Amino acid sequence: MTPTAWADLPNAKHIDRVLADLKKNPDRWSAAMAAEWNAAWSDVWNTARTDARTAAMTDAYNAAWTAAWYAAWGAARDAILALIAYNDCAYLLDEKPEHVQMLGLLGNQAAILLYPACVAMQKEMA
Repeated sequence: MTPTAWADLPNAKHIDRVLADLKKNPDRWSAAMAAEWNAAWSDVWNTARTDARTAAMTDAYNAAWTAAWYAAWGAARDAILALIAYNDCAYLLDEKPEHVQMLGLLGNQAAILLYPACVAMQKEMA
């Protein structure tokens, strides 16, 4: 097997793990995308509803949709970037998503980047 470009990085096996899970469980990653979308849409809807201007709602909707789309599809990329930048963050992939979320809310940059991956990789499929 040809070594990857990141094979020499401390978190190489975790980067491979994220990529393998993305390939094996695309539905889980789509669910993480849906969660990002729903959160962004809820914020936009509440803002636009109070404003009550159709033009503002349309602009806000389009902005949120675009942001959520790129954020969601970037979940794997963000996880990989976190694993490259923070050598000591791989353990977060095995933490409960609510713990990772709490760390992110407290300002832990690796947790912020890894939270969607954590949700996607630990989600039980119905």
